[in-house]
Amino acid sequence: MGAIGDMIEAVGDFLWTYILAVVLLGGGIFLTIRLRFFQFRFFGHVLKETVGKIFKKEEQKGTITPFQAFTSALASTAGATNIVGVPVAIALGGPGALFWMWVVALIGMGTKYSEIMLGLKYREENKKGEWVGGPQYYIRKALGWKGVSAGFAFSLMLVIIPSTMVQSNSISTQVEGAFGWNAAFVGIGVMVVVAAIVFGGIKRIGKVTDKLIPFMVLTYVAICSIVILANVQALPGVFELIFVHAFTPVSAAGGFAGAAFAQALRWGLARGLYSNEAGLGTAPIAHSAAMTDHPSRQSLWGIFSVFVDTIILCTLSGLAVLVTGAWLEVGPDNASSMIDVAFGTVFGSTFGGAFIAVFLMFFVVTTIGILVFYGEKQAEYLFGLGFAKVMRFVYIGAIFVGAIGGLQFVWRFLDLILFFVVIFNIIPVLFLHKEIKAVTDDYVERIIKGKGGEPEVRLWHEEPADKKKASSDD
Repeated sequence: MGAIGDMIEAVGDFLWTYILAVVLLGGGIFLTIRLRFFQFRFFGHVLKETVGKIFKKEEQKGTITPFQAFTSALASTAGATNIVGVPVAIALGGPGALFWMWVVALIGMGTKYSEIMLGLKYREENKKGEWVGGPQYYIRKALGWKGVSAGFAFSLMLVIIPSTMVQSNSISTQVEGAFGWNAAFVGIGVMVVVAAIVFGGIKRIGKVTDKLIPFMVLTYVAICSIVILANVQALPGVFELIFVHAFTPVSAAGGFAGAAFAQALRWGLARGLYSNEAGLGTAPIAHSAAMTDHPSRQSLWGIFSVFVDTIILCTLSGLAVLVTGAWLEVGPDNASSMIDVAFGTVFGSTFGGAFIAVFLMFFVVTTIGILVFYGEKQAEYLFGLGFAKVMRFVYIGAIFVGAIGGLQFVWRFLDLILFFVVIFNIIPVLFLHKEIKAVTDDYVERIIKGKGGEPEVRLWHEEPADKKKASSDD
């Protein structure tokens, strides 16, 4: 089993380092150029239409508010990856890994905008009257690639199982270390809370995340900022490390084992994608339920979410462990505790561990909640509402298994299956670049530039009821 696991890990490393690096970066650059640098040119408009309208009530078609869709999608990205994943990337790839996270984020803004926009354009109502969408819908409807559509849905449905296990294990390990609580009891507690959330559907998930996520994000930003300001004299040297070692190897020092350029690239790309999920295809699933009058308007939240998740949260986590020297004190095997050590230098070791444990608890609960929703939507698409309910119980059971550290062999498949999820999504998105540009141009001309007029039917329309029913029965 050990040899097979090592082989799977090696294959995953190769695919993420050499294949996805080209596809994600190349595809993101292509979309950014195709959209004429939309995410940079209109970033002010993005802020105005997102944070500037958080409390605006919508009366458009949809299941949840635009802000609830945003916080639901952010719930699956903000959390363990920001707190634990960034230190792991630095421990294995060196300070330069943070640079490649930024690259993935800036380019990924265009990718995430594009996939959310397609999800909204091709969404439909299910038998419960809820709006559903995502890559599986736009791949089949826009391109007619039913096999690829099913491949995406099946791969994502499966990958949620190890993803849930890893998330629950991260919190049970952290809580056990901070408070001495038994991992099994932590697993049961998380199971109960997650079940209470997901059994209420996307509406309950939205109501939980739109209150919890902003509070957690703002608190985490404040704590990290205090730690960084307390070590502000180290910042110039830290930024030099980040930019220099993004392209050159970094030697071993202290508990750090050293890293080559390929490792910085691999871990920066992998953790950057894990963090903001640009190109993964999950965000369109949450955003497709939003109330909106135009696909592009809601897609602006995708640009903002990447900014919050990677440019703000991941950067603060990375800077905190670098300016405090925690990355040199903690070895790769214990990299997940690096942020505890960083916080402990300012607030004391007890506070550091306890704070991270409590925050991970909240983050992981919301993350798993939306992950279960994503998995259910794939099961619903493939096999119907009844099977989606079965998968809900499978995912909730995986929480306990992961909490006690069970089936760790399955975890090694995470990177491998995620590779296929990304490929099944990003290639179709690139094939649909003309539609993405057309919808974006329509939004820019009519709404941003204020020329008004009705959108072209081919850009934003409701399918006839008989056609919608036929597509749902496929």
